[in-house]
Amino acid sequence: MPLRPRPRDRRPSWRPGRHALTALPLALIVVITVVDILSPPAIHLGPLLIVAPAITASFAGARTTALVALLALAALTVIGILRDGLTTPNHETQLGAQIVVSALIVGLRVLRDRHERELAQVRSVSEAAQRVLLRPLPDRIGQLRLASVYLAAEAEAQVGGDLYAAARTAGGTRLLVGDVRGKGLASLGDAALLLGAFRAAAHLHADLPELAGYLDGSVRWGLAQLGEQHRDEQRDGGSGRDGRPGAGSGATGEEADDSGESFITAVILDIPDDGSVIRLIDCGHPPPLLLRGGGVTALNARLPAPPLGLGELVPGSYEVDEFPFLPGDLLLIYTDGVIEARDARRRFYPLAERLAAWPAGPPTALVEHVRHDLLAHAGGRLDDDAAIVAVERLR
Repeated sequence: MPLRPRPRDRRPSWRPGRHALTALPLALIVVITVVDILSPPAIHLGPLLIVAPAITASFAGARTTALVALLALAALTVIGILRDGLTTPNHETQLGAQIVVSALIVGLRVLRDRHERELAQVRSVSEAAQRVLLRPLPDRIGQLRLASVYLAAEAEAQVGGDLYAAARTAGGTRLLVGDVRGKGLASLGDAALLLGAFRAAAHLHADLPELAGYLDGSVRWGLAQLGEQHRDEQRDGGSGRDGRPGAGSGATGEEADDSGESFITAVILDIPDDGSVIRLIDCGHPPPLLLRGGGVTALNARLPAPPLGLGELVPGSYEVDEFPFLPGDLLLIYTDGVIEARDARRRFYPLAERLAAWPAGPPTALVEHVRHDLLAHAGGRLDDDAAIVAVERLR
């Protein structure tokens, strides 16, 4: 299932077309002009004509706004000719003020148009980075059916520090779901590091503990390199990478140099084609949830490993846990942005409870259900990135 842009409210709404909106300031110009001409000499409504370009700037571009501003100036000129003349101090003052304010409105609209073009370019780059970094999972791989969704916390980001990937091996499928410390664009570097290591090594290491050890070593090496680069930049007097990957959003210069404290929680799964089991290594990540027969079971590891990047703190081999995974079972893997989402009363999202009340369905329907329900719980906006992957065994 392809990644989706940041979700918006899809309820149907009526939005008038631009031509209908443009008719409003034009009608105001006509009404104000006629009423001013017919009013007693002591009443002057001409200054109200500035409302027309101001309204136009809220929905139209700079050219349309400038055109409406010129029409308003022409209407004010007509009022002066038909009433007390263009050369009176009162009318000259009105015309001067109208010209100045109109120029200001058009100038602000030009700046807004430029900002919108830059924002469109940023979104285009973000979407391109999304496609390269976080490739969509296939709808089907081996004996499995997959679906995924990504919800970025930052308003203009399409991808952040959460990640997932799938790889085929000679005898099955391997899955990785992870969560970089921090959120949003600042954590992209660490996410790219882990995804690249997984895609390169998932099919090369026969044992899951070997793969986990390789990923931990790759993350530690990469974070060390980034930390050294940051220290070099600080010595050279550069600004460094404020808010470097893993440091969280808004990190200061001192906080940014914390490569030794950066880590990535992850769950690594191996699902053989010829068996009805899941082999799992949990590296400090929330446990996957298994849906079977209307019940929800958390696949808690007996001995969770430390997050990737911190493996040297707990020496020893990785422990693999096995769980039954039968045809028709559904597995939901997620990041902590899901279960830590809060509602208006600061209550966490009860994922397991909501899944228990959800009727059986394919993985695509499951992730869509969780996405809509999660956003409704959080009021349409998440405080942290969230990734959701659903897996179904077909046979």
